[in-house]
Amino acid sequence: MQQFRTLFVAITLALTTLSAAFAASPAPAEGQNGMVVTAQHLASQVGIDVLKRGGNAVDAAVAVGYALAVVYPTAGNLGGGGFMTIRLKDGKTTFLDFRERAPLASTKTMYLDKDGNPIDGASTDGYLAIGTPGSVAGFETAREKYGTMERGELLAPAIELATEGFVLEPGDIASFANGNAMLAKDPAAAKIFLKDGKPLELGAKLVQTDLAKSLKAISEEGSSAFYKGEIADLIVKASEANGGILAKEDFEQYKVRELAPVQCSYRGYDIVSSPPPSSGGLVICEILNVLEGYPISYLGYGSAETIRLMVEAMRHAYVDRNTALGDPDFVENPVTRLTSKAYAEEIRSRIDPYRAGVSKALTINGGTESKETTHYSIIDKDGNAVAVTYTLNGSFGIGKVAEGTGILLNNEMDDFTIKPGVPNLYGLVQGEANAIEPRKSPLSSMSPTIVSKDGKPFMVIGSPGGSRIITITLEAIMNVIDHGMSLQEAIDAPRIHHQWLPDKVYMEPYALSPDTLRLLAGMGYDVGIDPDWTIWGEAAGILIGGKNLKEIEAGDGARYYGAIDSRASSGAAIGY
Repeated sequence: MQQFRTLFVAITLALTTLSAAFAASPAPAEGQNGMVVTAQHLASQVGIDVLKRGGNAVDAAVAVGYALAVVYPTAGNLGGGGFMTIRLKDGKTTFLDFRERAPLASTKTMYLDKDGNPIDGASTDGYLAIGTPGSVAGFETAREKYGTMERGELLAPAIELATEGFVLEPGDIASFANGNAMLAKDPAAAKIFLKDGKPLELGAKLVQTDLAKSLKAISEEGSSAFYKGEIADLIVKASEANGGILAKEDFEQYKVRELAPVQCSYRGYDIVSSPPPSSGGLVICEILNVLEGYPISYLGYGSAETIRLMVEAMRHAYVDRNTALGDPDFVENPVTRLTSKAYAEEIRSRIDPYRAGVSKALTINGGTESKETTHYSIIDKDGNAVAVTYTLNGSFGIGKVAEGTGILLNNEMDDFTIKPGVPNLYGLVQGEANAIEPRKSPLSSMSPTIVSKDGKPFMVIGSPGGSRIITITLEAIMNVIDHGMSLQEAIDAPRIHHQWLPDKVYMEPYALSPDTLRLLAGMGYDVGIDPDWTIWGEAAGILIGGKNLKEIEAGDGARYYGAIDSRASSGAAIGY
């Protein structure tokens, strides 16, 4: 009966989410002094409380990051990594890379058998799949360099949520639905996330005593508690006992990278986003540069011509992503060329105006997250803006907890090219630039993005969604700028996606009309509903100055508008 009730709640929520995603969008949240948008409502409230106490957007981002590790265990994390794009009130922008790193004992062929073929599950299912986590170092670096509040203040809400527990609502139960069976296989995880081996019920309270202990240690000792103290020792111990290769040196040598964001412009709007080791910002800029040469607004949302041009721009950008990009400490990434207007003009000259391109015919110019990433967007009263995307890779990572830590561990090593030319779990065919090497970060699609206009912040946006993160973020930007949608409408609108190989246009249900589909088929496009459309991203964004472009230009809107994707089951946009 318990399992039936859990399944019923999950199915009901999925149907409700489907209905919401493709129905008229609700009004976005409004705020005059600040806005926080995350995939879990309790974490959003944590962020708003920090802003109300006088913290800035970076302070709130740090507090939210720790809180999500408690209330959103499917993707919130201490045992994973991610990226943070920051735009300060004076217009300065920067980017923090706290992506996971390959352990020192990693090798290029570690997931291949004696015949050179990938070993099923080796890079996803066990301790061998773990990259050195970066989230704690990332949050502490952000707080120390750009925050204003003490570490203890920012960790206190997460510690309380872990110690006292929180009541599971329908969205929380749904997030566990696909992970319960995996969590049940690990005694340490099952002890926390199941009750007597059975899924937690609606209304149950989730208490995480070991995680609270780890958070308290970080609160008292900083990142050294995670990288040099007992937490690292316990994770290494679990790794050694279960066939992993993590060593204490991997933790002790971990360092956050502060990098210049990728920058470009689109129809007068300035965009800053993630640089390598993420492909996200670069590919978004490459696609937008190509599309800038066409009258997308005139052609219209969802028209066959608009979709055709979007697909061709995606096709060319993804071949560059999958073959030329990698960790900047190991690979010379052609960022300047790929984000230039001249290169976009060259691509436009190669696009056939009447027939679909052929992916395998494209010249090669020279990883991916699971859909269980999460993104959050924050802006404060002074206009400091932060976009954060971080991940465990798979839902709940490897589904295992190092005994005594309460920390779920990532399976980020699967984002490397396990074998060049062989499609990974999400169909991406990648090259040598993303091959495994010690201390290297795998190529990412995470795209925390901030858009400005005339020197002022305009939009904060990002999403989970695996290889679709890039196109989800891209389409939200286009829907606001080109099609005049409100932020909520832009995020909720059905999506399309193309990633070079496989040579197929994926779409959500109802994304394209029968007439559009017929026209595209006539030009040679293979279009179909994505079999994984039910978990196709949960974008979180903020628009500054109005609900939509028309209201912003008229100057008669509230200061901030926040929107969480209607596909999200437990998220919230909260302003004040």
